[in-house]
Amino acid sequence: MDIVIIGSGNVAYHLAGAFSQKGIKISQLFGRNETDLKAISQEFDIPFSTSELNDADLYLICVSDNAVHEVSGLITAENCLVAHTSGSLPMESLKGSYRKASCYPLQTFSKSRAQDYSKIPFFIEAENGADLILLKDLASKISNNVMESSYEKRKYIHITAIFACNFVNHLFARAKEISDSQDIPFSYFKPLIAETVEKIGFMEPKDAQTGPAVRNDKRVLNLHEELLDGMHLEIYRTLNKSIKEMYEL
Repeated sequence: MDIVIIGSGNVAYHLAGAFSQKGIKISQLFGRNETDLKAISQEFDIPFSTSELNDADLYLICVSDNAVHEVSGLITAENCLVAHTSGSLPMESLKGSYRKASCYPLQTFSKSRAQDYSKIPFFIEAENGADLILLKDLASKISNNVMESSYEKRKYIHITAIFACNFVNHLFARAKEISDSQDIPFSYFKPLIAETVEKIGFMEPKDAQTGPAVRNDKRVLNLHEELLDGMHLEIYRTLNKSIKEMYEL
């Protein structure tokens, strides 16, 4: 089966690497960023092009959500399967008369970070049963956690991931702003962060909650508000309000 990966970003890089590790040949990388494509090509020995899209049995579109519709229109063949890797787009976002599918890996990817692909959940959707089996079989070669998922379910998987990953990481960035403002090394907080994440492997997140809001410690809450202003104060108040409402304080 000829497989083409379209894109040169984090998802394209990691899928190319995951398949290469398992001896699954990628026949072409295609995209606009020649520098990034060349780097992926050299690392995994995959041909690339910025101008001529090869014929393939399967195209995996690994681009930003707002580019999926336009990029999918470059595929003119009808007797092929095209799958995007978005968590938030329906299959109908793909522009063409080919067979449509989605293959969503639930993970945050950075090119500088190695991944254990066997642990990454993949959520598969396809227009017909044969293509569903094909994509599940392909994903199962790199992951031990492959599931079928409708678009309706996938939307909620994606928004949950936003809360659990993107928002949490943003709070890390805001926390570092506060520590930096007081010349406090952020490294001090890394054991706390590690324990917070590890703990939810053994406890329900709701049961693991600690801190002044869940205790309704008004003295500490007021003290903290005096130390903060602007966006930091707004975030602090919003999250404490959410915690109080969850525990009905």
